[in-house]
Amino acid sequence: MTISDEELAEQQSAIGRIQAPSRLRVVAGRFFGSLQGRIGFALLGLIFLLAFAGPYIGRWTYTDQDFTAFLQPPSPAHWWGTLQTGADVYAVTLRGLQKSLIVGLLAAVIGTTLAAVVGAFAGYFTGWADRSLTWVTDLMLVLPAFLILAIMSPLFESGQWLLFVLVLAVFLWMVTSKIVRSMTISLKEREFIQAARFMGVPPVKIIFRHIIPNMSSLLVVDATLNVSAAILTETSLSYFGFGIQPPDVSLGSLIADGARTAIYAPWTFWFCSGLLIVMVLAVNLVGDSLRDAFDPTARRGRENR
Repeated sequence: MTISDEELAEQQSAIGRIQAPSRLRVVAGRFFGSLQGRIGFALLGLIFLLAFAGPYIGRWTYTDQDFTAFLQPPSPAHWWGTLQTGADVYAVTLRGLQKSLIVGLLAAVIGTTLAAVVGAFAGYFTGWADRSLTWVTDLMLVLPAFLILAIMSPLFESGQWLLFVLVLAVFLWMVTSKIVRSMTISLKEREFIQAARFMGVPPVKIIFRHIIPNMSSLLVVDATLNVSAAILTETSLSYFGFGIQPPDVSLGSLIADGARTAIYAPWTFWFCSGLLIVMVLAVNLVGDSLRDAFDPTARRGRENR
């Protein structure tokens, strides 16, 4: 029994139409297939919803003061109570949550981008370029980041928080840059990179079109985990008065103020500190799940230990 040419052509055409699932779909399937990925994503989604939609359902803004309710417990008028200044805890906490999220996200994206560019250029170019960039990276690793940020804190006056984000991002990229450099040294010997070089493609275009995209999984995971690091750093600096400056607020400054009244007015402390814990936990769960989704062998290696 033989298959006619028409049937054979039809079968081959049907096989050709069957496409392998895209890498993005595979990674998404692995991510949402894990329990911690779903929990982290749900928690992070709720945090964003609370931070950016929550203020619209409240009766007060973070700058309002109720001079008839100083340090009052939660009530129908003030859902999460009030501070010593009469400010609504719900409003100022969500404002601090917004600021911490924005600072963390921007600092992580800028830091990871800087790591990718510096590491890729250092690994692709040899000689003085590699030595210079590696020297700068090593120098940044030994500088006391917290002390430098504390010294520069007078520059971060109200309205200058973007400068604070940039300075914070400067201290987030060095370790990832070294990993990117090592991967670039390996990648530039691959056939597709060699072919691009022989075709006369400029080095800068090779770096941005071929090398950095091939490290997207590393960079996505690194950016996610850097969000947690940036949020904790910003919170620590603001706690000591070196981060976001008044009249603006962040979770760090709210925790510092609430710690003074936590014993007899716990609502001034527990809401902001609880949100910080949940936010950092959610980001770490998402980061770990993304790492396992991009590289399933990493999870198996941890389970076998």
